[in-house]
Amino acid sequence: MTDQYVLTLSCPDKQGIVHAVSSYLFITGCNIEDSQQFGDRDTGLFFMRVHFSAESPVTVEKLRASFAAVGDSFSMDWQIHRAEERMRVVLMVSKFGHCLNDLLFRSRIGALPVEIVAVVSNHTDFAELAASYDVPFRHIPVTKDTKAEAEAELLELVRGENVELVVLARYMQVLSDDLCKQLSGRIINIHHSFLPSFKGAKPYHQAHTRGVKLIGATAHYVTADLDEGPIIEQEVERVGHDATPEQLVAVGRDVECQALARAVKWHAEHRILLNGRRTVVFP
Repeated sequence: MTDQYVLTLSCPDKQGIVHAVSSYLFITGCNIEDSQQFGDRDTGLFFMRVHFSAESPVTVEKLRASFAAVGDSFSMDWQIHRAEERMRVVLMVSKFGHCLNDLLFRSRIGALPVEIVAVVSNHTDFAELAASYDVPFRHIPVTKDTKAEAEAELLELVRGENVELVVLARYMQVLSDDLCKQLSGRIINIHHSFLPSFKGAKPYHQAHTRGVKLIGATAHYVTADLDEGPIIEQEVERVGHDATPEQLVAVGRDVECQALARAVKWHAEHRILLNGRRTVVFP
C-alpha cells in the first residue's frame, strides 16, 4: 500500500538543501509527487514543501527519525505529516455564525481536510447548529473576572483532544498574551479589512458613510498584537455607490467565509510556513 506524506522545512539558505532532501527521499525509497521551494533574499531563509509517497515498511515515525540528521545538518525547522490525516480543529464563535456554518458545511462535504472536534462559544446561540452537524458544543462563558479560567478550560480541551488548530470563526473575545504564545502558529482569525480605518461598532456603516468601494477580509495567525499577526489570505470584492450598509455587511460575510476557508484549508494541508511577521503560502 502506498502512503502519502508532506515534508515542510525552513532554514538558512545555502547550497545543497534541495539535493540533500531529494537524495534522502530517494535513498529512503520515497517518490516525490510535487515539490515547491522559495528563497527569501530579504531574510536569507529557504522554505520548502515536498509531497511524496512511499510504501511499507516506510512509516511516518521512521521518516521522522531518519530525517533528523538531514535537518540538523542544515539547522532546519521541519515537519513530516501523513497527507491523508485530517487535522483536528476547534472552531470558536460568538454571535455571528456565517463563518462557523461555512466551515462546518465544507468539512461535512469533504472540502476541508479537517476533523472538527468541537465548537466553543462564549454564548449558546449556535449549540443547535453544531448539533445538526454532530459536532460537540462547549459553552465557555467569559467575563473580565473569569477570563483566566475560561482560557484554562479551552487549553484543557485543546490538549485533551489533541487539537492541532484553533479557528476564531468570528469569536469576539480578545485572547491573552499567554494563550497566544502557548498556541503560537496554531490559531487563525478572520476580520474585515477596514482596520485600522474603521474601528469599533458598525464598521460597515462607517465605511458606507465614507463611500468605500472595496469590501475585504483578512485571515491571519493570532499573536499578542491584536489583529496584526502574519497574514495568510485576503479576499476583496468591489461595491458600487448604490450599495446600502446592509448590502455591504452581506458582501463582508461572503468574503470573510472565503478567506477563512482558504486559510484553514492551506494550514491543514501544511502549505503555510511562517517567515517572521509574514507567511510563505505554497499553492
